[in-house]
Amino acid sequence: MIALSLAEIADITGGRPHDIPDPSVRITGSVVIDSRQVEAGSLFAAFDGEHVDGHDYAKGAVDSGAAAVLATRPVGVPAIVVPDVEKALGALARAVVQRLGTDVVALTGSAGKTSTKDLIAQVLQTHAPTVWTPGSLNNEIGLPLTALRATGETRHLVLEMGARGIGHIAYLTGLTPPRIGVVLNVGTAHIGEFGGREQIAVAKGELVEALPAAADGGVAVLNADDPLVRAMSARTRARTLLFGEAEDADVRASEVRMTPAGQPAFTLHTPTGCGEVTLRLYGEHHVSNALAAAAVAHVLGMSVDEIATALSGAGTLSRWRMEVTERADGVTVVNDAYNANPESMRAALRALAAMGGAARANGGRTWAVLGPMAELGDAALAEHDAVGRLAVRLNVSKLVAVGGREASWLQLGAYNEGSWGEESVLVSDAQAAIDLLRSELRPGDVVLVKASRSIGLERVAQALLDGAEGEVAGR
Repeated sequence: MIALSLAEIADITGGRPHDIPDPSVRITGSVVIDSRQVEAGSLFAAFDGEHVDGHDYAKGAVDSGAAAVLATRPVGVPAIVVPDVEKALGALARAVVQRLGTDVVALTGSAGKTSTKDLIAQVLQTHAPTVWTPGSLNNEIGLPLTALRATGETRHLVLEMGARGIGHIAYLTGLTPPRIGVVLNVGTAHIGEFGGREQIAVAKGELVEALPAAADGGVAVLNADDPLVRAMSARTRARTLLFGEAEDADVRASEVRMTPAGQPAFTLHTPTGCGEVTLRLYGEHHVSNALAAAAVAHVLGMSVDEIATALSGAGTLSRWRMEVTERADGVTVVNDAYNANPESMRAALRALAAMGGAARANGGRTWAVLGPMAELGDAALAEHDAVGRLAVRLNVSKLVAVGGREASWLQLGAYNEGSWGEESVLVSDAQAAIDLLRSELRPGDVVLVKASRSIGLERVAQALLDGAEGEVAGR
């Protein structure tokens, strides 16, 4: 964060200094909400959480080097006392971003946000100092914490924005007003909470509504291949730049093909020329993500050669998202267990099928270890059934459905599609899946592990890798 005095922070947040002998002391370190992450000169924001009250760790944070605490009550150490720590953190982020004048790139979408954010960040980092959202910290707390990592040298600030209802993205854009807004897609993630794709589109479109006018540099980067996203051009004053495989897209891909390993390659077309890209990521769905990143880089002045080179060198930054590891015995584990929705589940299965070509050539099989997809509401049965059917249509060798009711719908979909033998099986929990895989995996097999985050299916992938030497691909 840029250095600010405690007096300045109190003024920005509307807080009251307490037990602060010298208000001119400056915060020179990071802003953190975990006392274990404190460094010299930090500001520790004490949140009263569901299980832990950060105020109880205030003294320890100061003892570890924090200059002060942002709190809702006096804590016996230097503190700025505010009515609401979350709102104070947001106000501080807004003030810092305004002072920096850095280019803010915000992106949202039902699927692919984190992977695309990581691509944008890696491409822009080759151009100028860039700060970006770590992992999926894309909410009212994670977004300000990311923004506060920016310094005077930061040229690009790339922020992922999530939404669980109408108004969420509008609130986040108020904290860190973007100049460039990217909308990837409108799918069915959280459809149970929103009530329908049209409502999801309303929420995602809040991003482009927040952009400055074209005359002031605002640019809306929209997916030309998604009709609900394309239609958002009517909701913004910003200039619109389309990406996708559509012929009229400003940034598009042609000659899309898959390498034998399952990594996509394509010809990148931008308004300034063409370049060849071979991604280190797995799955054809990453072509769209890469085009979104290319569009942002084009807006920020990178040449097509620079963009193509940077995309071809980019890997995975966030854990458990198509994280591919080949064990020493030849078994490949694809850990995509961070989260799941119908769109990302289908994309992962298609990526597994593409990787399966090389596996089958070496006598291997493809395994889809799948768990429930959460927050689908009334669409849950149909969507789980459809995923099970798709696994059969893609000729996945073995489907292992993990869990209770939703998992049974996955397995039933596979059965009804024609998986009548040992191609699909329902197991009760992660340990049962681990036991099955350990007994049946053989060299050359490829195992995809995917489910909603709440299920914790990453334990399966981790168990398959524990004690097994391997090499992580795509990094």
